[in-house]
Amino acid sequence: MSYFSRVSIDPVSVNASRLAKEVCVNAYREHQHLWRLFAVDADAERDFLFRREQPAGGFPRFYLLSGREPRHGDKVWHIETKIYRPVIHAGQRLAFSLRVNPVVTRRDAQGRQVRHDVVMDLKCCTDFKTLPINERPALSELIQQAGMEWLQTRAERHGFSFLPGELRVEGYQQHRASKKGGKKPIRYSTLDFTGVLTVTEAELFQQTLTKGIGPAKAFGCGLLLVRRP
Repeated sequence: MSYFSRVSIDPVSVNASRLAKEVCVNAYREHQHLWRLFAVDADAERDFLFRREQPAGGFPRFYLLSGREPRHGDKVWHIETKIYRPVIHAGQRLAFSLRVNPVVTRRDAQGRQVRHDVVMDLKCCTDFKTLPINERPALSELIQQAGMEWLQTRAERHGFSFLPGELRVEGYQQHRASKKGGKKPIRYSTLDFTGVLTVTEAELFQQTLTKGIGPAKAFGCGLLLVRRP
């Protein structure tokens, strides 16, 4: 059984501003606070996906898909939860929203496998820096192309397909996350996809909904949100 939850910071809590500041400043802190919504188990692995949204002028809120029901022992969180049991069948068309950490792997000069941000990788492949300014494609075009190509290579094995004309790619951001005591901050990027997809393999797609797409799931990436179009 899975649970889908909307989790927000209770604005009347005396600790609301402090918590909002903590989760906004550091992705590690954000993940730790969400992890505490589940029963403590020293041997448990993360069994939830999440996505953060930032309403204009308000506190952040989170969408969680989890194998356990989130709970809290204080009054700082407001949690709305329902059982997640989508009915999926092949040929079904669904509107979707997805935030991912899109990377490609290349070999460096020493032959080592290195991950690259897809937008920066496309810039490098197109010699963006050496092109005359008036010949350089707009950043929005690079984001759309890089994101679409990344998702196309993964769609089939995740049980769906989409038409390029029904996909929008935007929200490109680069992030840094630092862990207490860590020597080096982790750098990662995100892209936001919205569009319409068609389910090609129902069982595969069900797995995608619960397991997510791509890396950096601990930083709020990979949760596929779907609804009827």
